[in-house]
Amino acid sequence: MLETLINMDPWTVASFVGAGVVLNLTPGADVLFTTASGIKGGWRYGVAAAFGITLGSAIHVILAVLGVSAAIAAIPFGLEIIRYLGAAYLAYLAVQAWRAKPNVHQPTAADSLTSAIKRGLITNILNPKVGLFILAFLPQFTDPAIGPVWQQMLFLGVLFILTGFTITALYGVISGLSRNAFQSRLSILNKISALIFGGLAARLVLN
Repeated sequence: MLETLINMDPWTVASFVGAGVVLNLTPGADVLFTTASGIKGGWRYGVAAAFGITLGSAIHVILAVLGVSAAIAAIPFGLEIIRYLGAAYLAYLAVQAWRAKPNVHQPTAADSLTSAIKRGLITNILNPKVGLFILAFLPQFTDPAIGPVWQQMLFLGVLFILTGFTITALYGVISGLSRNAFQSRLSILNKISALIFGGLAARLVLN
């Protein structure tokens, strides 16, 4: 595998990283979810949600490398079932955020952060668009002539995951610090989080 990685074109790798950074900077579903999580529970909660999303992306990369994603995409209604499950889960999070009491303190305990990680993980896994994107995106920067494609996809996937976590976590920190600046208006911030979660659910169903 080391030989394959050494033979990869540095410019191709750099182009991939640059494209990944631009994509991650664009406010998509992952960024919006992390932002809503930061607003809801503070910057630690936002970073934990970003870490959960990263774990989900890692699973999508592994499934793409193994060919599982392609197999699921070929199953009639397979992706539709996953999509609606993801939308239902986001709707559930929206209801929770809407009903949250404004006097709840910022969740910094280990169990609260674990909950944020689980939420990010489940949300990412139940978003079939992430899996299809990774499945379509990674192979474009591989070259069968220099070695096994799966090894190149795995390497590029790791780079994509690292840059994705860094950028997404930054959004979580910024949104979390914004929450701290508006402690007296936590009720409004909870409602904003609920609207973002609900919007993501609707977006997953309609798109």
